[in-house]
Amino acid sequence: MSFSSDIKEELSKLNNLKNKEELAYELCGYLITSNIEENKNYLEYSTENEYNINRLNKLLNNLNIDYEIRFQGNVYIIKFKKQKAIDLQNEKMQNLKNEKIDENVKKAFIRGAFLGSGSVNDPSKTYHLEIVLKNKQDAIFLKNITSNMGINLKELQRKTTYSLYIKEGEEISKFLALIGAQKSVLKFEEIRVIRDIRNNVNRKVNCETANLNKTISAAVRQIEDIKLIYKNKINLPQNLEEIANLRLENPDTSLIELAKMLKTPIGKSGVNHRLKKLQEIAEELRKNK
Repeated sequence: MSFSSDIKEELSKLNNLKNKEELAYELCGYLITSNIEENKNYLEYSTENEYNINRLNKLLNNLNIDYEIRFQGNVYIIKFKKQKAIDLQNEKMQNLKNEKIDENVKKAFIRGAFLGSGSVNDPSKTYHLEIVLKNKQDAIFLKNITSNMGINLKELQRKTTYSLYIKEGEEISKFLALIGAQKSVLKFEEIRVIRDIRNNVNRKVNCETANLNKTISAAVRQIEDIKLIYKNKINLPQNLEEIANLRLENPDTSLIELAKMLKTPIGKSGVNHRLKKLQEIAEELRKNK
């Protein structure tokens, strides 16, 4: 199963079915999603996810709204009477505008919207949570509710729908906790920690590789300079001759290690200074060719 399906399985089994008030707001969340179609006397909700249907089935049952379920290919379709659902939606959506309303019903509304048309990508690959709504008005309404609950969703307009999404791992984790998917939060955080560690290791390896390549490239140039100087039989001061010989004998050694090999050890900057002097001599020889 996908990570989204795992979340929806968990949410579909929430044991709050005796609280009809919360169930009504959760149903309202379903009703604003892109998977709802309106006919003259009925609403239809369609999905490939069995957990979405199972949860909506329970909501309608407990709210005494008549419905029927059918299958069309691999799609579940649940059909229920429009007027009762719309009347309920109008009442509850109006109540949600009241900032003093119980937070649990706000959470139920957000949960319903996620169950209705939400998804979360596999967090081991990318962080992306998205909810697809029927129109901009409903999207902004949901965005305001989530914002008041401390979750920031971004907007994206598509051809015929409007999406709200999150791409930050921490925000997705907060969202899942808000809608009651506690087990999924733990799984998400576990994957996130592993992914972050892996990314940090990769960054470190890449950085070390880049530094190693830089060190090797510098050493190659230094050896070319020294060979050119010796080819032209240039007499070098003792300090430059010593570092030149050490570099030829130790082509892959770092400047710090070269510094320790000198008869009179000096710092890394001292070694670098001497090698730069050799570079200047070599550059003069190239110019005078």
